[in-house]
Amino acid sequence: MIPSEKEVYNALAERHGEDLQKKISSATVAVCGIGGLGSNIAIALARAGVGQLHIIDFDRVDISNLNRQQYFAEQVGLYKTDAMTENLHRIAPYCRIVPDCVRLDENNIPELLRNDDIICEAFDSAEAKAVLVNSVFENFPEKYIISGSGMAGLDSANTITTRRVMKRLYICGDGQTDVDDGTGLFSSRVMVCAGHQSNMILRIIAGDFNV
Repeated sequence: MIPSEKEVYNALAERHGEDLQKKISSATVAVCGIGGLGSNIAIALARAGVGQLHIIDFDRVDISNLNRQQYFAEQVGLYKTDAMTENLHRIAPYCRIVPDCVRLDENNIPELLRNDDIICEAFDSAEAKAVLVNSVFENFPEKYIISGSGMAGLDSANTITTRRVMKRLYICGDGQTDVDDGTGLFSSRVMVCAGHQSNMILRIIAGDFNV
C-alpha cells in the first residue's frame, strides 16, 4: 500500500526538520538533461521531497545508457522524460513532475525555465552547457544555476568538488576529465558528481550558499 501524502511528508520532516522540509517541499527545480547526471540528480531531489521537478530532455533511453543512468532495461526506446516520470512517481508519488520532451536552445529557454526556482545543467555537450548557462544569465540573472563538468574515468572520487565560480553559478566535477578522452563514464563517479549537484541544490533551498 502506498503511504499517504501526509505520511510521506511527516516522515521527511522528521528526518530533515519541519522548517527545512517546508522549504524543500515548496521548491521548483529544473533538471536540464536527464542522462547520467540528470537522472541521478532528479532521483536524489525527489527522495528529498522537492515539491516540483521540471525534467527536460529530447532523447530516448538507449541500451548504452544503462551502465550509469537511472533507467530500466525494459525502458529502452522510451523517451527519457516518459521513463523518468514513471520512475520518479514510483519513488515519490506526490512530487509534481513537469516533463518537457524538447531540446533546449536560446529561443525556448526564456519560456521553458521562467517558473523554475533553481536551474540544474546536466548535459553531455559542452556547447549545450554554454548555451544554457549564458541564456540563464541573460534572461534570469536572479536564478541560481548548478552545472557539472568533469566526471569521466575512474580517477579518485575525491577530485570531484563543488566550486562557486560566480555569485549564482556553481560547478561540480573535477573540471578536467572528458568522455572524449577515451576514459569512459562509470556510474560510480557520475553519481558522485550528481550527488554534489543535488546536494548544492538542497543547500541553496535551505538558504546556505557556501560550498
